[in-house]
Amino acid sequence: MEASPPLPIFSWIAMAILLSIAPAGCFYLPGVAPADFQKKDPLTVKVNKLTSTKTQLPYSYYSLPYCKPQTVIDSAENLGEVLRGDRIENSPYVFEMREPKMCHIVCKVTPNEKEAKELKGKIEDDYRVNMILDNLPLVVPAKRLDHDSPTIYQHGFHVGFKGQNAESKEEKHFIHNHLSFLVKYHKDLETDLARIVGFEVKPFSVKHDYEGDWEEGKTRLITCDPHAKRIVTGSEFPQEVEEKTDIIFTYDVEFQESDVKWASRWDTYLLMNDDQIHWFSIVNSLMIVLFLSGMLAMIMLRTLYRDISKYNQLETQEEAQEETGWKLVHGDVFRPPSNSDLLCVYVGTGVQFFGMLLVTMMFAVLGFLSPSNRGGLMTAMLLLWVFMGIFAGYSSSRLYKMLKGSEWKRIALRTAFIFPATVFSIFFVLNALIWGERSSGAVPFTTMFALVLLWFGISVPLVFVGSYIGFKKPTIEDPVKTNKIPRQIPEQAWYMNPVFSILIGGVLPFGAVFIELFFILTSIWLHQFYYIFGFLFLVFIILIVTCAEITIVLCYFQLCSEDYLWWWRSYLTSGSSALYLFLYAMFYFFTKLDITKPVSGILYFGYMLIASYAFFVLTGTIGFYACFWFTRLIYSSVKID
Repeated sequence: MEASPPLPIFSWIAMAILLSIAPAGCFYLPGVAPADFQKKDPLTVKVNKLTSTKTQLPYSYYSLPYCKPQTVIDSAENLGEVLRGDRIENSPYVFEMREPKMCHIVCKVTPNEKEAKELKGKIEDDYRVNMILDNLPLVVPAKRLDHDSPTIYQHGFHVGFKGQNAESKEEKHFIHNHLSFLVKYHKDLETDLARIVGFEVKPFSVKHDYEGDWEEGKTRLITCDPHAKRIVTGSEFPQEVEEKTDIIFTYDVEFQESDVKWASRWDTYLLMNDDQIHWFSIVNSLMIVLFLSGMLAMIMLRTLYRDISKYNQLETQEEAQEETGWKLVHGDVFRPPSNSDLLCVYVGTGVQFFGMLLVTMMFAVLGFLSPSNRGGLMTAMLLLWVFMGIFAGYSSSRLYKMLKGSEWKRIALRTAFIFPATVFSIFFVLNALIWGERSSGAVPFTTMFALVLLWFGISVPLVFVGSYIGFKKPTIEDPVKTNKIPRQIPEQAWYMNPVFSILIGGVLPFGAVFIELFFILTSIWLHQFYYIFGFLFLVFIILIVTCAEITIVLCYFQLCSEDYLWWWRSYLTSGSSALYLFLYAMFYFFTKLDITKPVSGILYFGYMLIASYAFFVLTGTIGFYACFWFTRLIYSSVKID
């Protein structure tokens, strides 16, 4: 009797991915369920990175002279959080549940010359402070000019602001040193337990004053009246940032009962954008793309059906000799292309990308990629990329064997290294620039080592396993025989010029993702949440259909012009949409972003170059496989003697 086989490796992989990306509250595991607080339970505010849309360089909260707790404790971070530059630590802001505090002194700080310069630099660069309470990010409510519109919320509060000194009229830097917190909670009427559903703040700059000498824990401020529940001086005398000038940090906290339930507490953060414009734009884009795709499909089906019917009705030898169009090149259409090894590598890499994105979006649509699980999206994509290496190796070696290749180990090695090595090299250079700026966004050496370990330890072996399996499969047979002597390609019309047709082919796929791309770039570079994965998945499906159809149409026109060099052109036709993506990224940089520092600009274009390269591999592979299926279908549908 045989022993039962162990759980397949792919089941373990699926379980690992599922647990790594599951949001808080999705699985009620220990430490994951919603937190219930009794009255007077301690609440510790955690601090995250300082962020700026001007520099795109995150910094640790304690890189500035802020008040520190007795012991700074780093929260456990996953791989995605480290790559995002998150640095979550505890803070001296400690509350008691449903116990208000007014004018509570945190500490007094006297910055030296270097610290004052750091503060002024962060204020100049428009940096914001990010805090977290019970896994909810801190937001600043802001009323719109239209009073009927709902309140919008901005992530984090500014370090400070620039303004004129009331006496000298000189432009000075002022720090937000008084925070007025508002904690919203939802109370269970039966148990009297409460869950936190909102965390807001209104920052103030207050030049605090006190009587007598400073004594820690005993000094009473005369600029803040806890009994009147208000700041006496407010913004009339803001706190300047100067060397050897005392800065006293204080805070208020109020608690407000809310009807919002714990399960819906993220809705406020996820619905910050103008939903009507977002939805209308995406639906409008999808309708246009669907209409164009339908028209192209209908034209293709009618024309192709007529051609096949005509070719199959040829009876005499004289008629057969008068063949024209795509049937005439049947003896050359499956001739291996030049540099076929590189084509196989890029096709395999594209399959790897396609599998990663498809599974990631399925998890996202099902609700597993909650923004409450910071870094979950990036962690899931990295793990999926690594494990999809087996499909990359399989696809590249199958195509390689069909194109008469014999050295499967060489093609596996190139598949495992060409794309990842290029991306890793760019990433390493960009990380060196971030490290030179002393930013917390710099990936530590240990994390870089972990990435290399994932690459060499898991991805590369899986690529070789996939290549071995694919190469052992029977060779894919061509539907027609290939002539020994290649046919001469006639002179082509100007509109069938390879460069022109390739550039035209990339317009429609880019149009399919154009609107969604704007919101994705906004969420990445303007630090907003993106959570409309249902629409994103729909756009992804439309992108696949559009890439396939536009490539098939142009491939058909190419074959009708008796040009049989379709292999690389089919890949480049839909892959050229990556060029338009990069051009749009340039347009977005100059019209929507306020980046002035050279290093920040290099980072932006470096990361967008990586994204465009990945988009090229993805769309190119989709177009290639569509054209590959199309040519095999039409040449197996006609009678060829």
